[in-house]
Amino acid sequence: MSGDRTGTLRPPPVEPGPEGPDPREPVNLLFRDLRTSPDGLAEREAGRRLAVHGPNALARRGGRRWPAELVQQFTHPLAVLLALAAVLALVSGAPALAVAIAAVIVLNALLAFVQERQAEQAVEALADFLPDRATVVRGGVRREVPATDLVPGDVLVVEEGDRVSADARLLSGGVEVDLSALTGESVPVFRSAETADVTGPLLDARDLVFSGSACTGGQAVAVVTATGMHTELGRIAALSQRTRREESPLEHQVKRVARLIAVIAVGVGLVFLPMGLAAGLSLTAAVTFAVGLLVANVPEGLLPTITLALASGVRDLARRGAVVKRLSAVETLGSTTVVCTDKTGTLTENRMRVTTVWTPAGEAPADGTAAGTEIRDLAGAAAVCTTADPDTAHGDPTELALLDLADRLGVPCGVGPRDDGRLAVFRFDPRLKLMTTADRGRGATVIHTKGAPEEVLAHAASLRDGGTERALTAEDRTAVVHEVGRLAARGLRVLAVAVRQLRPGQPPPRRREDAERDLCLLGLVAMADPPRPEVADAIARAHRAGITVHVVTGDNGLTAAAVAEQVGIGHRGMRIVTGAELDSLGDDRLDALLARGEEVVFARTSPEAKLRIADALRAEGNTVAMTGDGVNDAPALRRADIGVAMGRSGTEVARESATMVLTDDDFATIVAAVEEGRRTYDNIRKFIVYIFAHAVPEVVPFLVFALAGGAVPLPLTVMQILAVDLGTDTLPALALGRERAEPGLMDRPPRPRDEKVIRPAMLARAWGFLGLISAALVMGGYFLTLTTGGWHPGDPTGPGSPLHHLYQQATTVAWLGIVACQIGTAFAARTERAPLRSVGVFGNRQLLGGIAFSLAFAAVIVYVPALHGLFGTAALGPAQLAVLLPFPLVVWGADELRRAAVRRRAGAATVPAAVRPSPPVPVREENGHHPLPVLLARHGWSAHRLIHALGVGEHAAADIVAHAQRIAAGHGRPPGGDPHRPG
Repeated sequence: MSGDRTGTLRPPPVEPGPEGPDPREPVNLLFRDLRTSPDGLAEREAGRRLAVHGPNALARRGGRRWPAELVQQFTHPLAVLLALAAVLALVSGAPALAVAIAAVIVLNALLAFVQERQAEQAVEALADFLPDRATVVRGGVRREVPATDLVPGDVLVVEEGDRVSADARLLSGGVEVDLSALTGESVPVFRSAETADVTGPLLDARDLVFSGSACTGGQAVAVVTATGMHTELGRIAALSQRTRREESPLEHQVKRVARLIAVIAVGVGLVFLPMGLAAGLSLTAAVTFAVGLLVANVPEGLLPTITLALASGVRDLARRGAVVKRLSAVETLGSTTVVCTDKTGTLTENRMRVTTVWTPAGEAPADGTAAGTEIRDLAGAAAVCTTADPDTAHGDPTELALLDLADRLGVPCGVGPRDDGRLAVFRFDPRLKLMTTADRGRGATVIHTKGAPEEVLAHAASLRDGGTERALTAEDRTAVVHEVGRLAARGLRVLAVAVRQLRPGQPPPRRREDAERDLCLLGLVAMADPPRPEVADAIARAHRAGITVHVVTGDNGLTAAAVAEQVGIGHRGMRIVTGAELDSLGDDRLDALLARGEEVVFARTSPEAKLRIADALRAEGNTVAMTGDGVNDAPALRRADIGVAMGRSGTEVARESATMVLTDDDFATIVAAVEEGRRTYDNIRKFIVYIFAHAVPEVVPFLVFALAGGAVPLPLTVMQILAVDLGTDTLPALALGRERAEPGLMDRPPRPRDEKVIRPAMLARAWGFLGLISAALVMGGYFLTLTTGGWHPGDPTGPGSPLHHLYQQATTVAWLGIVACQIGTAFAARTERAPLRSVGVFGNRQLLGGIAFSLAFAAVIVYVPALHGLFGTAALGPAQLAVLLPFPLVVWGADELRRAAVRRRAGAATVPAAVRPSPPVPVREENGHHPLPVLLARHGWSAHRLIHALGVGEHAAADIVAHAQRIAAGHGRPPGGDPHRPG
């Protein structure tokens, strides 16, 4: 009935704005603002609100614009230049070549279009986090409705196994929910209507549940406060939509190269036209040869060669466990300067195992060799305080590790007896950092509690020592704190375990506060999530390559810092920045913090925080790779230059948003991908040098012809140039894209983000050295053939003249000379500075195959009579071929000597270019403060809590809090003005 009154007797509700009502306000006010009641909405009212608010779904930004996006691919500068080459080939009488070039244009455009479309799938993947059906109470009746029909004010029923359909405030009951997709927290959290948080981050509120999270236990009733794009999941979707992928460095540079080539080609053609007329050529001849120069300067194979080289890199990366979704990302990987990595599962194996236990009797290994009564009691109590099932491997990894410990020590810990004896459970609360169970004991109920040592100490009043229980003194608390710090310094995750036995017949507590008091501390359990064995070496290789590695995680900062130190990230005492501290930093101070070159642990990060970190790093000119696995990581994965998603543990949203997906979730694969990216980029430069080098011997013959005013017959024809560019040139260029890495590839710093793919040194090598040598050899062979046959300048060589056959042989020598010089250039281009022997003279089998094809292709053009008329060639004799044999050795040998000279000049000044990031100033523990209390104070602990929980004196507690505040204030300050560096 109340639902009917809501829909008919009340005035039309005032619809909440885009932000909606405050979900943390008192329930009676929330009901008023949402115009609802515990009986839910009436069906008619729900239908009206659905029309106003729209379906509970994630909206897409804009419609499909694929026709325009597809057309845009054909306007790429290199595509336009290739189209010009196709037109010129058609004008020159080579329709087959024109069709082939057009096919390349279409293929590249379609490939790029498909890659661009993948970006839009990220938002579509977010919709998969919304269930199909939801259980609601409408008009006092419980029923199922499509999840898309939920509206603000609906009363939602959440049970174990459900995926939450909308943001909601709990009205009754309690549930354990997995928020990892939204917060990055790997441990399920407990949400209850009995607890309320009116301050702090919304996602931390203990009486709220959120769209996209999963209920792993319990049952509750909640009122829907937000749906669709107004939910936290919708906010992340909006961030992903607003975060557009920027043009990669290679994409930008290829456009610059295309413009450069276009300017050179058109410029040379325009300059030649008046030169040819001034030299006495007819207008037709001048235009024809201008077209020939254009064709000679257009590298028809450049774009397909780059595309295939990148595709080759993609295939190689896939074999190494990295699936790259965008070809240009392979090159971007090679310029990576900073990697922001998660911890769990990326740096570690995500496999907890207890290694050490501590009781008041001392520390002992968790291998059963010293398992006395105290240790067995500790292991048994820890195993009882769990909900995991080791038989199905279902549950929190920490709890599975505790059950494994009990099993190794021979302590009975069957899941069936444990659950049968359970009277009450207060699930793990990340705010309290505690979990408590009430269980049947021998004649009385026993309370078992496990959690963060500092929290257990805060709720403990006694200590079990030598089988007897005694009061917990301040000295005991201090000793426990120091033991926790010592274990944490070894990279171990530490839990404390405590018990309390109730009086016989006393019922189990109904409230958590009554259960978790006057506890008796049994001891500590230390466990390790071991780092992946290959990560330390990968980190060392990253440092040698000049790459900085930051840890950006949702986990605790101390744990992350310990793991980071184990694998070689940062240094002892590396800087930890908590989420609260990061939120308080202005952009200028964050920029200053990251500009120092230190490696930092960012703990408890939010989606916006990850975006800020990525933006700050990129603003400093860095190329950033960022890992992530949750929905909350999607915006940052798209904003980073390289978004790296986890293939095993990651969500579909993260995988769709990322540029690269790791099939093994392994950090070492990222470093391998960087190496592959560097190799691919180097190879792109190698075949650019190769392609550009033979442009000089193609252009010089036209210039000689023009400057001689026709007295020297044209050494090349347009068809011969096309035969080089799309015949003998392509396969060796592709083979250079498969070249193995030069020695020292990962021992040099990353290239600057704005560095051009074509450097002046490359042009000097291609045009001013290799090209000039090749042109001299080609023209020398051409003139040698003519003069030995009796030709003198000005003699006619046209069809029907006595010297016409000699002229055809001379042009064939010139053309074959270019082919021979290409072979030498290919071997020379295999390395930039290293000697050829360092990569193996015959180490590139694809290149050998490409050269063999080029020689076979050339033989067909020279010795098949049917092609002589088309290409203007003639068969050569042994003496003429002998002239060409030294050409490859001369070109390669000259460049080998040049590279040796470069190495000698640089040898004395060479220092390791890539070094590990500079260590911070060693940490000073002011006044002897232990780092654990200081970190607790940085997380918001008051002096009173430090005194009560840790046994800290009043003066020391106040000093610790002040020290923590100075640390937080010191982030981003100049190093000289920061005397209190954080630990």
